[in-house]
Amino acid sequence: MIKNIRYKTKIAVIGAGQAGLSAAYHLKKLGLQIGQDFMILDKASAPGGAWQFRWDSLTLSTVNKIHDLPGMSFEETLATQETEVQANIAVPHYFDLYEKKFGLQVYRPTVVDNVYEYQNRFHIDTSETLFSTLGIINATGTWESPYIPPYPGAELFQGEQLHTKDFKTADYFRGKHVVIVGGGISAIQLLDQISAVTTTTWVTRRPPLFREGPFDDMAGHNAVAMVEERVRQGLPPLSVVSVTGLPYSNEVQAMERRGVLKRFPMFSEITAQGIKWNDGKEERADVILWNTGFKSSLSHLDSVLPKEENGGILMAGRLATMVAKEHRIHLVGYGPSASTIGANRAGAAAARELLKTITTEN
Repeated sequence: MIKNIRYKTKIAVIGAGQAGLSAAYHLKKLGLQIGQDFMILDKASAPGGAWQFRWDSLTLSTVNKIHDLPGMSFEETLATQETEVQANIAVPHYFDLYEKKFGLQVYRPTVVDNVYEYQNRFHIDTSETLFSTLGIINATGTWESPYIPPYPGAELFQGEQLHTKDFKTADYFRGKHVVIVGGGISAIQLLDQISAVTTTTWVTRRPPLFREGPFDDMAGHNAVAMVEERVRQGLPPLSVVSVTGLPYSNEVQAMERRGVLKRFPMFSEITAQGIKWNDGKEERADVILWNTGFKSSLSHLDSVLPKEENGGILMAGRLATMVAKEHRIHLVGYGPSASTIGANRAGAAAARELLKTITTEN
C-alpha cells in the first residue's frame, strides 16, 4: 500500500525513553515547536520506555540508580520515600508526568517499520502513517533486541530457554533446575531470587569482577568513556555495565553466605537434557536463563545507516551521538549513551548538533 505523507517535520525523535525524552526536552529549549518542528514517535502504548516492561520484583532499592531527566527530579514525583516501590510503576509514572510538564506530545503506539531516503529527506514508514523529516534522533534503546548467543546443540534442548526479558517472577521456576548464564547485574539479581526457591547453576564466560565502594559520578564517567572510545573507532559497543564491575552489595554478600555464588565456566554445548563442558561433565537442566544482554534496536534504519565491515557504526560529534558518515542521523541510547548514565548529556548534544546540521544544509 502506498501511503501519503501525513506529517512533515524537521526532526523526528524515535523512542520516548530516557534518551528520547532528554533529546526532546533540549530541542524544545532550543526553540523548536513540538508537532511543527519536531515529533516524538514511540512504539509503546504508554509512557515509561523499557521500564514499564521490567519484572515486578525490580524495586527502587535494587536498580543501579534512576537518573533524573533534565529539568525535573525523579524524587519529587515519588508519592513515598519507600525503596521497595516497583520500578516498573515508579519510573513510568515519572516519565508520564515529565511528558505532561514539558508538553512533549508523543505519537504512540507508533511502530517504525522502515526508514528510507527520498529527495534528500528521510521517510519514516509506520503501519498506518508516513512521516517525512530532515533529521533523525534515534532513541530506540535495546529492550526490543534481546541477545542469545548461538551454542551447539541449542535446538536439541527439551527444556525452556528464556532471556532476561522473559522473567516475571521467581516462583515460575519453583521445582526446576535453572542454569543462569551471565555475569552482569541482571544475572546476579535473578540468581538471588531464583536460588531462593529452587536449585541453580551459575555460568559465565569470564570470572565476575566485584567492586567495593560506591559507584560514584567519576566511576560512571570513566565507564562511559571506555565505551565511547570504541564507537569512535567504528567498533561494536560494549555495554556500559560490562566495564563497571558488579557492586559487592549486602545482597551479594548474603548470596555468598548462602553458597549460591559458586560460578562455573561457560559450557561448550547444550544437550537434550542440559549442558555439557569440554571435560565431559554434564549438568541436567529444566531451564536455561540467558542473561546475555541486548543489542541496539536499529533494524528499521538498515537502509540509511552506514555500517563498518565489523558491524559497528563509526560515531562522531562531541559525545559520539552523530553517525560519522551520515550527520543527519544521531543515535542516543547507543554505545556510551546506552544507559541512563550518559543518556541525558547525549540527548542535549544530539539536539544541538543535529539542529546545526539541518540548518546549515537546508
